[in-house]
Amino acid sequence: MSTGPVSAGPGSAGQLGTPVRLGTRPAHESHGVAASGAMPTVGPLVDTFGRVHSDLRISITDRCNLRCVYCMPEEGLSFLPKDDLLTFEQIARVARIARVLGVTSVRVTGGEPLVRHGVVDLVGRLAELGFEDLALTTNGTSLGHFAAPLAAAGLRRVNVSCDSLRPDRFASIRRRGDLARVLSSMDAAEAAGLQPIKVNVVLVADVNDDEILDFAAFARETGRIVRFIEYMPLDADGSWRREQVVPASAVLEQIGGRWPLEPVAAQEDDPAPATRYRFLDGSGEIGVVASVTQPFCGTCNRLRLTAEGAIRNCLFSDDELSTRDVLRAGGTDDEIAVLLRRAVWGKRAGHGMDEPDFLRPVRSMSMIGG
Repeated sequence: MSTGPVSAGPGSAGQLGTPVRLGTRPAHESHGVAASGAMPTVGPLVDTFGRVHSDLRISITDRCNLRCVYCMPEEGLSFLPKDDLLTFEQIARVARIARVLGVTSVRVTGGEPLVRHGVVDLVGRLAELGFEDLALTTNGTSLGHFAAPLAAAGLRRVNVSCDSLRPDRFASIRRRGDLARVLSSMDAAEAAGLQPIKVNVVLVADVNDDEILDFAAFARETGRIVRFIEYMPLDADGSWRREQVVPASAVLEQIGGRWPLEPVAAQEDDPAPATRYRFLDGSGEIGVVASVTQPFCGTCNRLRLTAEGAIRNCLFSDDELSTRDVLRAGGTDDEIAVLLRRAVWGKRAGHGMDEPDFLRPVRSMSMIGG
């Protein structure tokens, strides 16, 4: 297989992880973007709005051992044939090329990534590439078993999904799984040094929004960072409705009324989707991800690699470019690099959820990868 050299090119040092807010500078003045509007072939992964992409989410499977109501139907969802998935060698190769192009942060996702055999080996391969941050998102059901091996392989931290602190409701939302097991897995992750643990809570109106204060108390008691996520139109059965969204502003108002909060100043090189707040008395931190009511598209620095090798530049866009096709045709590293650049260059200004012509993605979250 021919794997020609790939280079970030001149002018990329010191700029790779810095997103640019929309409207701050014309694209031709940002990060070496050509004045003609042509896609740059050197420098970091930049789009036409000057946003530099340094965060890669890698889905390694569309399968999951749970069937959460806001993500997957209980029955009838078909999964990718195993032969369609990228191999770990192919995933590591794409990640290596992305690293050369300025990607500094990788998150391994799914589906549920821990259901794919050999995940510890993949984490080890990714860790060898020298990313500044290497994390994994999991539903927590198998994390207790994998925490120590993952940490030994080079994983730095985990995000654990947990949408209720009430066992019966937890079972109702997830349709499978056990709350006690997920909570114990968080303990195991902390013992293995996978910190800070972020606890992802998808809020759905009239389902679990009466637990906002309970989760805030959980953050205060455990020191774990609870992130309240607005329900997005990425469910497999297409039943999402806007009235089911619990606005981040309502979450902050409720928590702040009980325990005063103050914003944590955002770092210019940390365009994380969550807006962070700390408790004024020093007892921990929470975050809100307001993808629906307060989109943060202007500072988005993320792109995604699906389990079968499609590059997506936005959760809500169905535009995809296939790395698998290039890889399996014997393509070079430079060809993969150009594919990554094309994906980023084609990114739109925003997800357009409030536009009248918005169409929800064909794929659900489990098929895209969080």
